[in-house]
Order: sequence, then structure tokens, then C-alpha cells
Amino acid sequence: MKHAGDLALDTIEPMLSELRRLEGIRERKRGVFYRRSSAFIHFHEDPAGMFADVRRGDGEWLRLPVNTSSERRRFVRLSKELSSVL
Repeated sequence: MKHAGDLALDTIEPMLSELRRLEGIRERKRGVFYRRSSAFIHFHEDPAGMFADVRRGDGEWLRLPVNTSSERRRFVRLSKELSSVL
């Protein structure tokens, strides 16, 4: 599964805009977000769709689909929760 390119990221731009507004995380490269000095969120494109990886509190990555509006809303909520507790 490859990292998402610009065309794939275009399909989730509204969600990226929401993530950019979260306190404590910064987008260093389009679609790649950091919390402090550690990678926190990035995206993958696959024939099965778009997927987002977010770093959990234990340092492991959690991969979730972000293909529907409900999946995207869920991912933004989870990212907000994780960014505030880490």
C-alpha cells in the first residue's frame, strides 16, 4: 500500500482542512502530520480505497478507512482525542 499522492489527497481535502485546525499537530508535508517531533498521521491509497494511519498512545499505528463521510468524521474525532492525550 503506497503513501497517498496529491490526486488521492485531493479526494479527502475537506478532512485534511479539519485536521489542520487541530491543536498540537502540524502538517509538514501535504497529508503528513506531526505531533511534536513524531509522525502522527499519514495516508495511503490502495485499490480498496483511501486509508489513514494514526499513531496510538502506545506508539503503534492504527489504520482506518477514510472513504465515506462517516469514516472521515470518525477519523477526525479519533485524531482529536489522540492528539489531546498524547
